[in-house]
Amino acid sequence: MNTKSNDKTIYVCSACGRGFSRWIGKCPDCGEWNTIIEEKVTAARPKKRSVVPETDATPITLCHSRQQPMIQCGIDEFDLLLGGGLVPDSSILIGGEPGIGKSTLMLQVAGGLANQNLSALYCTGEESTQQVGMRGARIGIHSELLQIAAVRELPQIYALINRIKPAVVVIDSAQTLYDPELESAPGTVSQIRSTAAELVDFCKRGDMLLVLIGHITKDGAIAGPKILEHLVDVVLYFEGESHNWFRLLRVKKNRFGPASEIGIFQIGEEGLFAVGNPSELFLNEYPEDIPGRAVVTAVEGQRPLLLEIQALATQTNFGFPQRVSSGYDSRRLALMLAILEKRQRIQFGQRDVFVNLAGGLKIDDPALDLGLVAALISSVEDIPVQPQTVLIGEVGLSGEVRAVPFAERRIAEAAKLGFQKVILPKKNLRGLKPRNDIALVGVEKLQELPKAALM
Repeated sequence: MNTKSNDKTIYVCSACGRGFSRWIGKCPDCGEWNTIIEEKVTAARPKKRSVVPETDATPITLCHSRQQPMIQCGIDEFDLLLGGGLVPDSSILIGGEPGIGKSTLMLQVAGGLANQNLSALYCTGEESTQQVGMRGARIGIHSELLQIAAVRELPQIYALINRIKPAVVVIDSAQTLYDPELESAPGTVSQIRSTAAELVDFCKRGDMLLVLIGHITKDGAIAGPKILEHLVDVVLYFEGESHNWFRLLRVKKNRFGPASEIGIFQIGEEGLFAVGNPSELFLNEYPEDIPGRAVVTAVEGQRPLLLEIQALATQTNFGFPQRVSSGYDSRRLALMLAILEKRQRIQFGQRDVFVNLAGGLKIDDPALDLGLVAALISSVEDIPVQPQTVLIGEVGLSGEVRAVPFAERRIAEAAKLGFQKVILPKKNLRGLKPRNDIALVGVEKLQELPKAALM
């Protein structure tokens, strides 16, 4: 019988997974260009409806008693990030750019579970077992309960799981999974979506923890974990530059704990290690006598971070001035420049402006506005910001300094690191208790900032 008649062609966005009946240049969902790829799929043959067996529902009160305690993997920062530990029958997706440390961290997690007498299966589709073994030896994993298999096909993975009966299954990576029953090639959207959905369902029915590793490229040309986020319970994303020596792991979704939490890890020869005091790490090279720099606070999840924001405003050599921002929202940078031009009469039309959040982080917190404005004024006036000073506040369109949440937590972090002064919105200052360890200065408008912040 000729089965080709059952084949059809669809067009799928490799960035977000949406399907189309024809090719288009830009995906209307995610806004990416040139990510629509052609895929051939086999239409399912109609099947006769069989008799569906009856099933029972369970009262929610009985489901409470079935909850299992969380499992600690031995990496405290990772356990706290997930809300206390790993849930036995959950599914975790960890994404990030190639080479950022996903495989190393998940190998450490699997090794930590193996050290607690929990069997683990690490399936690699990109490396050989010898390569994974060499990495495991380097980071100090020697438990025989952690087994490595170089497999890609879904039936082979099922056979290994049924034979080994592991407590945790790590798939490295989701892009290499392959189901022979699907005619599309490995790495396509249909393969990734179908194989991941089957694995998640298979592991949940077997009370096993599943970890999926997914790659994201900068241009989004390869299907990444975006299309898998709705299938799993926890979504983690690695952030940071591959050439930096620390990594930021952010929780995007967590059905068992708080979302938007972050964990900061330092990468070395023996794997990834938690950073005990990230604020001190980001400020260890902060020079206090150079114009164009300020210390700000950002709250990521429940954790306050002290960061250095740098600004450089210089005379342009071109007709159109440059606006370059790293770590700080470029659209918000344009907004701050417009506010300074309107309210402070500082002209940036003939100046190139470069902004950098030291450490390679990407922070989206309006409380950084006041520190950025102070750094910009400092760079233009060539006057340093006062030493041992932290700036907190959101800047409004009329030049007002607006209140920010978690002010007490931000101030406490600054005091812990020995800073002597915090400049913050007056509205936040009214609700705070007096402190003897750090001076609190309230500002209401941008016109008050140069006198309060600059030397």
